Amino acid sequence: MTVKVTMNTKRKIAFGSDHAGIDLKKPIMDYVKSLGFEIHDFGTYDHNRTDYPIYGKKVAEAVAKGEYDLGIIMCGTGIGIGMAANKVPGIRCASVSEPYSAKLSREHNNANILSLGSRVVGPELAKLIVDEFLGTEFIGGRHQRRIDMLTAEDEHNDVKFEEVKNGSEEKYNHYNYNEGKNIL
Repeated sequence: MTVKVTMNTKRKIAFGSDHAGIDLKKPIMDYVKSLGFEIHDFGTYDHNRTDYPIYGKKVAEAVAKGEYDLGIIMCGTGIGIGMAANKVPGIRCASVSEPYSAKLSREHNNANILSLGSRVVGPELAKLIVDEFLGTEFIGGRHQRRIDMLTAEDEHNDVKFEEVKNGSEEKYNHYNYNEGKNIL
C-alpha cells in the first residue's frame, strides 16, 4: 500500500531522532515528503551524540499542541524515544517494527506518533510500516472507551479502569494477526 495525500489524510508530519536514528530518518522523511505530506524535522541534524528524550519531547509537544497531525520519531531501538514521547499528555506513541502493529496502533489505539528503531528496521521495511501508519484511520467504536481512559489519566482525573462484563463487546479474534499472510 502506498499512501497518497487526499483531503481525508493527515497532512503535517513532525519528525525527530537522536544520533542513532538519523540515518533512517533522512530516507523516511524524503519518502513521506514524496507522498505529498508536509514535514518538519525537529532534529537532531548530525551524528554527534545526543539524548533521545530531547527529540521525543519536541515532536510530542508539537503533535499534542495540534501543530502537526502525526509524528514519526527514531532512535536505535525506537523504545527510548517512544517512552519520552509518551510522557507528554495527549500522546499515544507506538514503537513498532512491522506493518501490522503500525496499522492497529492507528486503527485501535489512535496512535499519533510512530516510533522506529534504526537498528531494528531498514529503510524498505520502515516505508511499509509508515504506509500503514499514515494510511490508517482510528475506527472508534469500542476502542474509543479505551482511548478515553488513557486521556482521563493524562488529565489527572480520578479514573477507574473497569472491565466490561455485560457481553456488549463485539467478538473479535485477537490472534489472527496477519490474516494468514506472510508479512515479512
